[in-house]
Amino acid sequence: MPSSFIRVLGFTIVVVGSLVLVLRLTCLRWWQVPEDDADLAASIAPTLSPGDWVILWRATSPGFGDLVVCPDPESPEEVFIGRIAAEGGDKLKIDEMGMLTINNSRIRSERACESQKFTIENPRTGAEVEQRCDIETLGGVHHQRALVPTPKTPLKPVAMTREVEAGSVYLISDNRLFPFDSRDFGPLPKASCKEAFIFRLVSRLGFSHVQTRLTWIQ
Repeated sequence: MPSSFIRVLGFTIVVVGSLVLVLRLTCLRWWQVPEDDADLAASIAPTLSPGDWVILWRATSPGFGDLVVCPDPESPEEVFIGRIAAEGGDKLKIDEMGMLTINNSRIRSERACESQKFTIENPRTGAEVEQRCDIETLGGVHHQRALVPTPKTPLKPVAMTREVEAGSVYLISDNRLFPFDSRDFGPLPKASCKEAFIFRLVSRLGFSHVQTRLTWIQ
């Protein structure tokens, strides 16, 4: 092997390694979604799954519509994943079907997901539940959400109306049938939610699963 090629290869490795280190220290963090929390696992579907390896962005403060990870206010060593649906001064309403109204503007479905149906495990009973997926837009962010299947379902999330205090954010789960969000904990200090999801490297299904590898997260 020519010595010039070896030098170029070595230089490239050093440059790329240095760039990754700088990004890791300043902007990015790679992290695996916990696999041992049934409530969290249900609440993040269909956007994420337990065991996903993801990249988190922390160079700027997350804002309206971002999916974020925050310390669990009841157990700081645990985490809490939700989407910022309202900030300080906003008025938020959530109905029993999981539909949002923010500052008197109703948030509607844009279109169906590519995979319109998916199956999730009920965290309370372990039974499989089929849900429908569609696309919602919050603050220009188009993201997947799972709604309550029918008006007659025995499972109905808590309806509520809330004005968010200054300096706080109200988080809501993408899975509106099995939420684990600010309806449980109340609004969180905005400063505590420092990292937003931006990219999935690979899911627990492995790199061979094309649909869940190297995908942007919104």
